Amino acid sequence: MTEVSRIRNFSIIAHVDHGKSTLADRLLEITRTVDRRSMKEQLLDNMELERERGITIKARAVAMNYQSPDGHTYLLNLIDTPGHVDFNYEVLKSLQACEGALLLVDASQGVEAQTVVNAHLAEQAKLHVLPVLNKIDLPHAQVDEVATEVEDAICLAAEDAIPVSAKTGQNCEAVLQAIVDQIPAPKGDPNANLQALIFDAEYNDYRGVVVYIRVMQGTISKGDDVYMHGTGSTYEVLEIGRLRPGMVAEPSLHAGEVGYLISNIKRLQHVRIGDTIVASEKERRAPALPGFKEPKAMVFCGFYPTNSGDFDNLRKALEKLQLNDSSFTFEPEKSDALGFGFRCGFLGLLHMEIIQQRLEREEDMDLVQTAPNVTYRLRLVDGSEIEIRSPSQMPDPTKIAEYLEPIVEVRIVVPTDGIGAIMKLCTDRRGVYRRTEYYGSERVMIHFDMPFSEIIFDFHDRLKSVTRGYGTLDYEFKGYEPGDLSKVRVLVSNEEVDALSFLCHKSVAENRGRKILQKLRKEIPRHMFEVALQAAIGGKIIARENIRALSKNVTAKCYGGDITRKRKLLEKQKKGKKRMKQVGNVEIPQKAFLVVLSSDDD
Repeated sequence: MTEVSRIRNFSIIAHVDHGKSTLADRLLEITRTVDRRSMKEQLLDNMELERERGITIKARAVAMNYQSPDGHTYLLNLIDTPGHVDFNYEVLKSLQACEGALLLVDASQGVEAQTVVNAHLAEQAKLHVLPVLNKIDLPHAQVDEVATEVEDAICLAAEDAIPVSAKTGQNCEAVLQAIVDQIPAPKGDPNANLQALIFDAEYNDYRGVVVYIRVMQGTISKGDDVYMHGTGSTYEVLEIGRLRPGMVAEPSLHAGEVGYLISNIKRLQHVRIGDTIVASEKERRAPALPGFKEPKAMVFCGFYPTNSGDFDNLRKALEKLQLNDSSFTFEPEKSDALGFGFRCGFLGLLHMEIIQQRLEREEDMDLVQTAPNVTYRLRLVDGSEIEIRSPSQMPDPTKIAEYLEPIVEVRIVVPTDGIGAIMKLCTDRRGVYRRTEYYGSERVMIHFDMPFSEIIFDFHDRLKSVTRGYGTLDYEFKGYEPGDLSKVRVLVSNEEVDALSFLCHKSVAENRGRKILQKLRKEIPRHMFEVALQAAIGGKIIARENIRALSKNVTAKCYGGDITRKRKLLEKQKKGKKRMKQVGNVEIPQKAFLVVLSSDDD
């Protein structure tokens, strides 16, 4: 058993692509946790999507033994976290299981938007933050300037920053020694009553739910009965152990340690992320740990199985995925155009994209996804307020007194020569300027209040474009404010397709409706009859496009003769097309449902 005083729990937090997973690789190598034969780049990013995209999606825990120069062996529990704003909840969960954090900053890029946010999250969790400057091996690295930026933006002393190169391994041993010297040991007592925090879980087809825990107090051993506070279920511990990074069984885990627990849990509803595990029966009335603040879904879209018989399979797949990623929500809904499916809530657009791809790859689901939208509130004539997550939930317009749209505080970090371009981009998207903060002489953070609907589509791409790739973005939900909004209905062959309808600001409704119809015309294949596409606000048509019918040249066989013969054939064809239009169905491909994503300005 490792003494509590020789345990260190820490996570690595940083902006996207600042080298978190690479630093974790070097720490695993130095501590010989993984042998050279098993080592590969970004070892902890074991999801296929993570390796494809080069980003961390899920936080990963690993236990390392470090032989310190003082002669003692320390148990270091590392949790590698994602850097993208859409996976902020993973960072939040990880910080609750730690006493310290390594704040990694790229010495060639400096402090970014997500760097500041993650540092504030660590401070709120009352963790000891160690600044680490990575990529010092690059020829354009500016170690001193970036250390000053860290001091200006996050108030961490510049001289405390440890310069390293995670790629080459330069000075990485100093990081391990700083963790031992500066991050405090856990405060738990191994002999006290059991209290353990569930910070993550995943479903294994053969072993049931694998629960990842941080033991706060007491000791948990194989064969013990444990009680889960939130769900009221009792299970026997069949296996317990540490992650190195694979699962390695141990006889017990005690206060301060991080590991996994297997109890043959088959019902997904019996495990809740953030729940407290206590010793069975006698400890049921013990106080629960604070757990996690529930994440608030910001973007909503519909997932529908292409085969209506797969509805139950989709529900099971979503339940398994929600256990592994508790930051997304789902509830059943029905669409006139697409049948039965689920309305799912996500933290952002990338989060939505990742969940869709995980469903298709890991669960082999064939899905139709509707265009994403944000949550709006409506103040009704009778004084009540309702929340709507899709345009199909809109009540009769005569009952609506006021529309309320979500507003977010946007923080953009750019070089000083990009200020003008950012000001124009944000004001074009109805942004309200708040303030500017300078980090050193070459970088600024600009604060804007903006409608969330204006940034979920392609704002990030436009930001990268106007700042030549140097701009970074972070946002935080502020509240709801009144807005002049309207629902734009999209009609295909005079039938409203609720999955294509959308809410937007009145000033851009006509322009956006027209652009969407133009794109729909290219995506919907031609049929044997003419297809009319219309955009309407209420009963007023604001835009129209036609998809020409596929037509056979019926007069090709006429070689001369009276013109009335050709007219007869054309009239006969016209009647056939009209009859076909009355009974024919328009097939709308999956790609067409995503055109609502496209920007107002190409």
